[in-house]
Amino acid sequence: MVSREQKKAAAALHEKLQLLRSITNSHALNKTSIIVDASKYIEELKQRVERLNQDIASAESSSSHQNPLPMQVTVETLEKGFLINVFSKKSCSGLLVSILEAFEELGLNVLEARVSCTESFNLQAVGGENEEQSESMDAQVVKQAILQAIRNWSETCSNDEQD
Repeated sequence: MVSREQKKAAAALHEKLQLLRSITNSHALNKTSIIVDASKYIEELKQRVERLNQDIASAESSSSHQNPLPMQVTVETLEKGFLINVFSKKSCSGLLVSILEAFEELGLNVLEARVSCTESFNLQAVGGENEEQSESMDAQVVKQAILQAIRNWSETCSNDEQD
């Protein structure tokens, strides 16, 4: 005979498994499959954290070595395109043009954008890939192209100041 405490424990376990199933977007029905899906999900999260840490490290090293202006660049993948944010505490004359040229080189169309260049530089843009492109790109490629555009712009600005 099953005791009341065992029934409570089984119900609590079932509830926790259903919560785990919903958090990990698992469609599994049995306990083992739910746990396997959860472990895969955890591995994906670990890889994401590792990539983000690498992005942060590369952004810090590129901004401290190659870019005199502290810039924050983030690129997120959307269903059809990317959400791109570029921020600097200082106004950056000509930077917008460099970034838009990078978009063009990548084959990204600006679908929507908000830009402020008065006291600081702030760009929020949604970029979509051209439909003629045969292969799709990832957010890291877009971010690296933007960082390169910023470095190129920065070098041009420092050369202009020296002339």
